Amino acid sequence: MRTNYGHPIRERFGGIVAPVDYTSPTGYRPGPAPYRRLQPLGQLLTRCGLSPGYAVVLEVPGRRTGNIRRTNLVRVDHDGRHFLVSLGGESEWVRNVRAADGRVVLGRRECRAARLTEIPPAERPPVIRAYLHRAGRAGRSWGAAREARHYFGVTTDPADAELRGIAERYPVFRVDYRTPSRSTPCPAAGLP
Repeated sequence: MRTNYGHPIRERFGGIVAPVDYTSPTGYRPGPAPYRRLQPLGQLLTRCGLSPGYAVVLEVPGRRTGNIRRTNLVRVDHDGRHFLVSLGGESEWVRNVRAADGRVVLGRRECRAARLTEIPPAERPPVIRAYLHRAGRAGRSWGAAREARHYFGVTTDPADAELRGIAERYPVFRVDYRTPSRSTPCPAAGLP
């Protein structure tokens, strides 16, 4: 897949030395190959508690094979609830979650069964704003500005109308934990 990074190094190592551009209006916007190849390392770091507190590993059965698929995601806190936002649009994990009727396992050091409920586009803008302003991404910081521009194609502090215009391209799921009082230890590596 050819991208518009515009520089040979960015073409080859996008997502590692250059930000990933998720602003394309297409249905599915996969991350670059180097980023995808580093997913197992991210899962290991998350399982060991060495990644930021908002990082989680999603486990969901594959819709074709039934094999457990794992991916690293950012868990967003908004109004006392947890949400997952798909930067890649109609990505593999989104399609797998839909096929599994929202039944997943989320984990860091401990795993918890959960049900993900997709929220309609009209309710997504506040969650996307919370994604942009999550812990470690203060209002007008360089990191927030970069993510707003490259992930969503919006300004650092976007207006509601700006977020409503893009909300349909970014599936958002509300997390409802099925085991609120107890969880189980996750495998240290979190790898298949």
